[in-house]
Amino acid sequence: MNNYDSIFETYESEVRSYSRNMPATFTKAKGSFMYDSEGREYIDFFNGAGALNYGHNNDFIKARIIDYLANDGIIHGLDMQTVAKAEFISTLENKLLKPRGLDYKVQFTGPTGTNAVEAALKLARKVKKRTDIWCLMGCFHGMTLGALALTSQRDDRVGGGVPLDYVKHIPAPYMFPELDTIAYMRRLLDDDHSGASVPAAVIIETTQIEGGIWVMDTQWLKDLRKFCDDYDILLIVDDIQIGCGRSGWFFSFERAGIVPDIVAMSKSIGGFGLPLAIDLIKPELDIWNPGEHNGTFRGNQLAFIGGKAGIEFMLENHIEDEVKRKSLIVKEFLDNEIKPLDDTIEIRGIGLVWAIDVHDGNLSKMITHCCFENGLVLERAGRGSSAVKIMPALTIDDETLKKGLSIVKAAMKEVLA
Repeated sequence: MNNYDSIFETYESEVRSYSRNMPATFTKAKGSFMYDSEGREYIDFFNGAGALNYGHNNDFIKARIIDYLANDGIIHGLDMQTVAKAEFISTLENKLLKPRGLDYKVQFTGPTGTNAVEAALKLARKVKKRTDIWCLMGCFHGMTLGALALTSQRDDRVGGGVPLDYVKHIPAPYMFPELDTIAYMRRLLDDDHSGASVPAAVIIETTQIEGGIWVMDTQWLKDLRKFCDDYDILLIVDDIQIGCGRSGWFFSFERAGIVPDIVAMSKSIGGFGLPLAIDLIKPELDIWNPGEHNGTFRGNQLAFIGGKAGIEFMLENHIEDEVKRKSLIVKEFLDNEIKPLDDTIEIRGIGLVWAIDVHDGNLSKMITHCCFENGLVLERAGRGSSAVKIMPALTIDDETLKKGLSIVKAAMKEVLA
């Protein structure tokens, strides 16, 4: 026990979670490495739950933030007009959206991903004048009540303390391979005895990360887009964790060639791990009244500086191509070195987010604990938390990536033995 452990144990709320699985007090971090108060070095395969796609203390982004602070740039701006916000919007529109043929307005919703989801739900209901939202079993969309109504994990939902209404959960396409989920949704709306009504929107993650790293098939995504068009339903894509290049495309839906009506983003959209959340909205849907959805910290100026620099860094360093290349390194290692350790292991993933599903929550916990003891920070996901989650920075170098994967292999061999 270090000198700080008693402080957290005595004074911090019992709700803390990650710190229980990573029992160290961290002092600094750089790139793909973290360091604790006792001087130990850890490779980071957790990546701030996807908020640090460009690594810890990225020099390019940090220099912009330090310069802004040194010149007394405005820090808190609500939704007032600032140069920092204007330059973030301009960079987003002109360097990301327009070159991809995307036409969206930007709404700043508040500091976290659940704020973006809440705003998207409110707007969808306002536009379509319908109450219901459809989502997939296995999804995670946030912990505030509207987003929590979507989130399917039972323990999370119980924590809400009230009925979570106006949402229908559809079986995810991987759950029942024999079930055509698109046909199932069509039947729900076509059958006058189904008990279902047309929703305002369908919200999905193109890859369910907290649900266990389940990658939605590109054809299924295309079919879902057509389903929504056929029934006048908005399609919302939650790109909060799988976005910002994590999948190998900046927007995770690009691989399917679809255009959502609303895109919710947070985590690495702030570039530096700074709180920022946005919704990208098709212009014709932007029917908000002034102030109808707001928040004190929707104008995080440092995050605008970091977000602009993050987009520029991503483009200048061809991060999307690098993710696709590194994805092959991870897949090859997991297929050749991890999967043969036990014939029950299932490997799933895309880009730089992968699951090693051992189908046993106690086993996965032992593996991640062993990894931590050997200098690797990572977490779990999926039903029963049975999947070990591989989620490094997109900027990780090949040598560090392979070293981290080797630590996973050694831990699994030790635990399985």
